[in-house]
Amino acid sequence: MSIYVSAWPLILVVTSTKLRAYSNSESRYTLQSVKSGIFIMPFHSPDKPLAQCHDEDMELALRAEDLGYDEFWVGEHHTLAWEPIVSPEMFIAAVFRQTKRMRLGPAPVLLNLHHPAQVAHRLAFLDHFSHGRLNLAFGYGGSPADFSMYGQEPSEMQSRLSEAIGIILKIWTSDGPYELVGDHWTVKLESNSDEMGFGVVQKPLQRPYPPISVPVTSRGSGSVKVAALLGFHPFSHSIIPGNVLKDQWDTYELTADGVGLKPKREDWNIARTVFLADTTKEAEKRARGNAVTTAYEYVGKAIGRRGGLGVMKRDLSMADSDVDVDYFINELVIVGDVDTALDRLLQLWEETGPFGTLSMMEFGWINDDDRLAWLHSTELFTGELLPRFNAAVGATVTVS
Repeated sequence: MSIYVSAWPLILVVTSTKLRAYSNSESRYTLQSVKSGIFIMPFHSPDKPLAQCHDEDMELALRAEDLGYDEFWVGEHHTLAWEPIVSPEMFIAAVFRQTKRMRLGPAPVLLNLHHPAQVAHRLAFLDHFSHGRLNLAFGYGGSPADFSMYGQEPSEMQSRLSEAIGIILKIWTSDGPYELVGDHWTVKLESNSDEMGFGVVQKPLQRPYPPISVPVTSRGSGSVKVAALLGFHPFSHSIIPGNVLKDQWDTYELTADGVGLKPKREDWNIARTVFLADTTKEAEKRARGNAVTTAYEYVGKAIGRRGGLGVMKRDLSMADSDVDVDYFINELVIVGDVDTALDRLLQLWEETGPFGTLSMMEFGWINDDDRLAWLHSTELFTGELLPRFNAAVGATVTVS
């Protein structure tokens, strides 16, 4: 059987511009405990030895397990000096065998850079290897150097992503024989299982497959519409302000409603850079001198090369020159002691409505003193900030 795998439309024409506002009285959402996550791009100075970078990321992941974090996410990049993990699956496989509880996932798997059958096989294996603790995020890369190395055009990225998703899900939910024919790949399984076991394709342990998220960044995001259409979870970027986050949920909800699906706010993962210290003065001083500032300046320059800083702006009329360190600290980053950070999070919750997971962005350490400060911040997040936040919004908190 031959099946043509089309590139599902990543841009949906929405005929109604009226977006339903969130209300605390909505019966569709039952307030639950907001889960904790960590997301690493990763981000390390190119001057640091690669082995040291990976050792530090491993230390952070194992510490997160000890501190009770629910999730840990690892980015994939191939040609970026500051973001040196090219295979998040290999990294999290090592973490899985040193942890027992925490869920881990690549964020995202860059589907444009891999044959979808290989991705389907690797991730199904990894789900079994992890005993069902695998989370997934699917996306495509943004590095022009990646596109060049793999002989791809930027205009192909969305069609590659959607076609790869279709093939992967078909492999995971079907038995052979089949032939999946697309514009970019063709996958053919000629036989079903025979007496020798030939023709058997591994399926994930979690059925029909692990939970899948889609990274979303912009206003009116095409990716968030795709997530809604496929029943995937939105994973909102850390570099966007609260009004853009709200727009993303409204778009997700409207799109899902339009096809008869019921979006659940508990499936919404929001990434935020949170840096905590015993005093707000100390936290701000450290954040202005460590990788928090370096990372946001780096991302801002990268985005600026691709056509402007609009995605980072609360007000699109802002001048690019106003998207500076002060703006990052006051708008996009949550810096302070636990009381200050709690106030900022409650303001975010009020603006966006409920979300299910808060993933803390973490970046490389510049020295041992900075390492201790980051680990202290990591501990304050789950030990004090998140429990107080859950209590303040009336969420159900499970005490172990």
